[in-house]
Amino acid sequence: MSWIKQLIETENSVFEVFSKGSGAPLCVTHHYSEFTSEGDLFAESFVHSHQVYLVNLRGAGSSADASSEVELSMIDAVMDLEAIRKALGYETWTFAGHSTGGMIGLLYGIHFSKRLDALLLVGTAGRYYGDAKSCIYNAAHPQFQYMQDLIERLKVSGMAKDERMKLSKERTKLSLHLPEHYDVYFADAPQKSMATGRMNMFAREYAIYDVTRRIDKITCPVWIGCGTHDVQCPIEFSKEIYESISGSKFIQFYASNHYPFLEEQDKFQQELHAFFKEVTASCNHSRQK
Repeated sequence: MSWIKQLIETENSVFEVFSKGSGAPLCVTHHYSEFTSEGDLFAESFVHSHQVYLVNLRGAGSSADASSEVELSMIDAVMDLEAIRKALGYETWTFAGHSTGGMIGLLYGIHFSKRLDALLLVGTAGRYYGDAKSCIYNAAHPQFQYMQDLIERLKVSGMAKDERMKLSKERTKLSLHLPEHYDVYFADAPQKSMATGRMNMFAREYAIYDVTRRIDKITCPVWIGCGTHDVQCPIEFSKEIYESISGSKFIQFYASNHYPFLEEQDKFQQELHAFFKEVTASCNHSRQK
C-alpha cells in the first residue's frame, strides 16, 4: 500500500501531506526533510496501528513557501501542524518525531498537550547538544568535518540522483552502530531530499534552542526512545527529557545509534505496542470514571 498525497488547505496556507495506514490519527514530520509519496521509514513504523499523516512543512515539497525566515522556525512548525490537525477535522492526534522532528514534538507538547493523545520522541534533545563531546556536531568529534562536508554537498541543487544517494548513504552510515548493515536497514528506503532553506534556518536556531525549563509543562503520555550509541543527539539528552516529564516512559536501545526503529526494529515495535496498549487502557479508564 502506497502513501496517498493530499494538499491540505488550512486557514492561511496549503501543505503537502502523505497518508497511510488505518486507526487513530498520528502525525510525523521532520524539521528539514522533504518527503515524497514513497513515504518515510520512521513514519512507516506506525502504519500498522495508526492512520499516519506525513507532513512536508512550509518550504518543503509542494507545501507553501515561507514569506519570511521566521515561518521556518520550530514554533511556527508547531502552529502549522495545529492548523493541519484542525483542517483534517481531528480533536486530538498523536505526534511522533525523530531527531529534529522530536525537537518540534517537545514544543508541540509544551504548547498543545491537550491536543495530543500521546507524544513519541526518538533520538532527540531538549536543548543544544553540540557541546557534548560524543556528538558528531561537536568540532572535537573525529568525524565532525566529514559530516559537515557531506551536509554542505547535499545542499547543492541540481545534483545527479545517483550522486545524491551516494552522499546521503555516507552521511547516514555515520549514525549507525553497525554501518556495514546499511544496505539491510535501508534496502527499501524511500527517496527524500533536504529542504535547504529549512536546514539553514535550523543551523541558526538550534544553537540557541533550549526548552528544558518548560518540558515539565507537557502533560500528555510521552514515550522516549534512544540508542545507546547515538552520535547526533547523545542519549543523555533523552534521559534529561525523561527525568523532566512526570510519568513518561524511556526505552534505551543498547545496540543502536540514531536509528533504533531500524537497528532494533523488533524491540522498537514491541515497546511501542506496549505503550499504545497502556495509553488506550488509561483513556478507557478515564472515560469510565
